[in-house]
Amino acid sequence: MLGLGAAIFPFEVAARSFDAAKLSKFGIQLYSVKEEMAKDAAATMRKLAEFGYKQFEGFDGGKGILWGMQPAECKTLLSDIGVDFVSSHANVFKDLDSQAEQAAAVGMKYLICPYYGAQKTVDDWKKAADKFNEAGATLKSHGLKFAYHNHDYTFKMLDGQLPQDILMENTDPELVDFELDMYWSYVAGYDPLEYVAKFPGRFKLCHVKDAEAASSDAHDRGVLLGTGEIVYADIIKKSKKYGMEYFIVEQERFVGTNPLEAAAKNAAYLSKLKV
Repeated sequence: MLGLGAAIFPFEVAARSFDAAKLSKFGIQLYSVKEEMAKDAAATMRKLAEFGYKQFEGFDGGKGILWGMQPAECKTLLSDIGVDFVSSHANVFKDLDSQAEQAAAVGMKYLICPYYGAQKTVDDWKKAADKFNEAGATLKSHGLKFAYHNHDYTFKMLDGQLPQDILMENTDPELVDFELDMYWSYVAGYDPLEYVAKFPGRFKLCHVKDAEAASSDAHDRGVLLGTGEIVYADIIKKSKKYGMEYFIVEQERFVGTNPLEAAAKNAAYLSKLKV
């Protein structure tokens, strides 16, 4: 297990990062504002663009990955607001060709498996890696790439092995990338930057969300960026050296704020961050 002590995030390193440039682009996982998306997807996307988000990552909220819009309609909206739709979480094991066609039509680069949890053995996880490779081959034929988004369960040891390691080591880099949810790796006890460095070039996307100090519920610690324990200036700056390209805000817990307010505050934090 990787340590989480002060040596990982030295204050002097974080301070030096303020001499660097600002993060030019960052995105948001639309699940962060899922209620607003359900009411009016287009209006919500316009509002998020006003906050400063230049990239969207979607999810299937029951209306498909384009939220009921035709590709041309969605593409026009994205052009109007100056945002790239880089990826979407989706059921990648059902109607993948159809979803890939829609994704490619609006310029997405990734379709992402957001959850794959009920694996009980090392062999189960190796079989999962095979399924990821198969989905990756299908997406490659459409000009897209497959990625997998972790929760904490792939960072829990199983028969002496880490499921996340099994996935990393048994998937084809030409077919499968990974989206590191930095919050979930952190609360599971693994430093996200060290894990990205362990597998350079495999993590192209990440979820950026902060964690407050451990409480009675170790897994319900999400807070506004900049108010928790994770020092993102250093993580973002260094992770780019290992191939990280997309920094995507996600928030699922709201204390003293609502989803749109949180989205605005998180955008403001990242827009000022020196990396």
